[in-house]
Amino acid sequence: MRYLIKFNFPNESGTANLSDPEFGKKVQQYLTDVKAEAAFFTAVNGTRGGYIVASFDDASSLPAVVEPLFIWLKADVEILPVMVPEDLMKAGPSIEAALKKWG
Repeated sequence: MRYLIKFNFPNESGTANLSDPEFGKKVQQYLTDVKAEAAFFTAVNGTRGGYIVASFDDASSLPAVVEPLFIWLKADVEILPVMVPEDLMKAGPSIEAALKKWG
């Protein structure tokens, strides 16, 4: 399943991390480790942060994805399941069934 990982981290720890000459290399390693499909870095809730798209099928994969953000960046993290258009098309019959039953 595909997830959108939204994260933001305090400006103080962000400034310290950005001062690390290995910061870019660490970011790249993290993105490789989580097999990120896409990554976007921007201001989130007024602090440094970003959005990462990654896929994993087993909930036991969650700690490997989020703990580095908690530990390394001291980040707040949200994980949202997301779909690409093809996924939404596959979901059509279950959406119709829900509408019939609950609509």
